[in-house]
Amino acid sequence: MTAKHLLAFDYGLRWIGCAVGQSLTGTASPLTALRAKDGIPRWEDIDALLREWKPDAVVVGLPLNMDGSLSDMSQRARKFGNRIHGRFGIAVYFADERLSSFEAKGALLEQGGNREFKDRGVDSLSAVLILESWFREQA
Repeated sequence: MTAKHLLAFDYGLRWIGCAVGQSLTGTASPLTALRAKDGIPRWEDIDALLREWKPDAVVVGLPLNMDGSLSDMSQRARKFGNRIHGRFGIAVYFADERLSSFEAKGALLEQGGNREFKDRGVDSLSAVLILESWFREQA
């Protein structure tokens, strides 16, 4: 079994959480969250991440409604992922991310901090949870 390296994004309007992981262990690590302006990232930041980590694919969290239906944000996240595929030619997968931000905030609060959720660490921790959940679903 060959290890696949992936990047994951937790799409947001002001911040986009980032994580990197590999399929062999099914684990991921947070990276620095990227700033976005009304959901639009600096594409050169995405390019830099792709060049640095050379992932086999990208996973983008899809914020579905609790009943599983698409929301405005899930449509924007899908558009974000499709743009990554179109601009960089890399495979993009989408993963249900319901409650990932809630879980990430809880984990950071348990660690004893709020401080703007540890300098936006909540977004990248959400990306970790999204990617690790995606790995489990693929197994």
